[in-house]
Amino acid sequence: MDASKPTLAIYGIQDRINTDTPFYVHDHALTLMENGQVVKHLTLERLTRNKHDNKLYEQLYDLLKKEGLLSKQVYDLVFVDNVVGRTFLSACGRFRFEAPLNDMLQAAPEKGRCWWLDREKEAYALNHEMAHVGSCLPFYGSFKENSLLVHFDGGGSLSNLSAWTYKKGKIQSLEYHWDFKYLSGLFNANALVFGIIGSKYIEQNSVPGKMMGLAAFGQYKPELEKWLVNNDYFKDLWGNKKLFFEAAKADFNWDKKHLNTKDPFLHDIVATMQGIFQRELINKLDGLQQKTQCDYLYYSGGSALNIVANTHLLESNIFKDVYIPPCPEDSGLSLGAAAYVEWLKHGKANTHSPYLNNWGINEYSLTVHSEEVARCANELMQGKVIGVCNNAGEIGPRALGNRSILALANSKQLAQKVSMTHKKREWYRPVAPIMLLENAKYFTGKESIHSLADFMLLDFNILPQKQKELQGAVHVDGTARIQVVRERNENPFIFELLQYLEKEHGVKALINTSFNVKGEPIVHTVEGAITSARNMNLDGVVLNGIYQSL
Repeated sequence: MDASKPTLAIYGIQDRINTDTPFYVHDHALTLMENGQVVKHLTLERLTRNKHDNKLYEQLYDLLKKEGLLSKQVYDLVFVDNVVGRTFLSACGRFRFEAPLNDMLQAAPEKGRCWWLDREKEAYALNHEMAHVGSCLPFYGSFKENSLLVHFDGGGSLSNLSAWTYKKGKIQSLEYHWDFKYLSGLFNANALVFGIIGSKYIEQNSVPGKMMGLAAFGQYKPELEKWLVNNDYFKDLWGNKKLFFEAAKADFNWDKKHLNTKDPFLHDIVATMQGIFQRELINKLDGLQQKTQCDYLYYSGGSALNIVANTHLLESNIFKDVYIPPCPEDSGLSLGAAAYVEWLKHGKANTHSPYLNNWGINEYSLTVHSEEVARCANELMQGKVIGVCNNAGEIGPRALGNRSILALANSKQLAQKVSMTHKKREWYRPVAPIMLLENAKYFTGKESIHSLADFMLLDFNILPQKQKELQGAVHVDGTARIQVVRERNENPFIFELLQYLEKEHGVKALINTSFNVKGEPIVHTVEGAITSARNMNLDGVVLNGIYQSL
């Protein structure tokens, strides 16, 4: 690899099954970096408007052509693999990459064979696991000395949990295996959970978020854990729940014939599964820390989106600090691969904001006008619901102010309207609040707020006497998934909006939920934002700093 060249990273492995809905492979993406800086990034679904799009191999030629990356081919190529394989083949046949097959995970990129626009070209593969770990680099800089690097998701190339150490400038493999497949499977492959949620297997990518929302309505119970374990978590009940109904009646006198998201017994089952997940995860990480004596944890993979587990992990004080990227799931794989290769090339990693989804919208420019901020604030004070499409979009599954829907956070009725009427989501799923740092301290009583809150990766207990003021964004268990905006340069429009609302109206927080309706990706372009806002019956939209009524 050549340190003078940019790096183009591609995650586009074809699924095993060619269906409209992703099955094994999802969230294709590509990233261009130069001198440690992200130049372009695309989470494919944002442009195509197909949720979790996994058809990059059909569109790569056109995407690169439109961005001028076919005429300028001076870049190092790196491809990310998947549990289903290591070969990338474009539909047009002009891009082909074959990685070597190895029985062991490699810390370094592996040279493969590549045909690129009908010519042989040097190219490399980076395993799924290390690409996840690498996604921490663009947000936290180079790995700190004496760090533990962990990936945990539904499945990588050779594992669903891998651990590495970074000591004395070297990354070394510690372990990788499928031992925790049963844990991640509770959230994306368990038949009972799918039945309780009311989802089909092809909707697996949306189930974890729903499950976490529903778990807050129940309580972990040891007797339920023992029962679930004895019945192998009822994981294979696809198409026939009879065994579950019979066991529940015999052992708990629960005499029902249907699964219902409003049933307290089922709430406790989901909460127990969540409790098992967070306990086993923390025990595993504690064991790894004791074995390695590492001071810091870099943690990625889809499981790192479990904010309740993240919060318990942080509060356990196993590590001096914990670092999780805003894109720990597969949408961050191409970014992680590009960042890892750039780090190896240059020996350093530049830090970025999460607003990296800029493919095709490089011309967007935000100018913050005080009168537009005031206008937006005054509309919000009237109970209106407003979409925001400013500059580049966020990377990862959570809107952090640039592709958000905003509303006042002091009304449960307004929150339900946002979530259920505008977004068409389930009744039990919470919305999150966004606020300035000092107000996060005000609502939680904490003297400091961890940086993971900047990416909406933690939940917080809200002081009982402050819950009414934030009742639209407080979950049933008294917690809120706070996003903190610390400084103006992090998000100028949102920062000034929050400042204005507090100064002029005494409002300390807003609801912040992603700018999309159920089943659709987060909006990407201004044109898409206007269309989605109208389809969702929003009251207005902010487009690169300018408020527009609808």
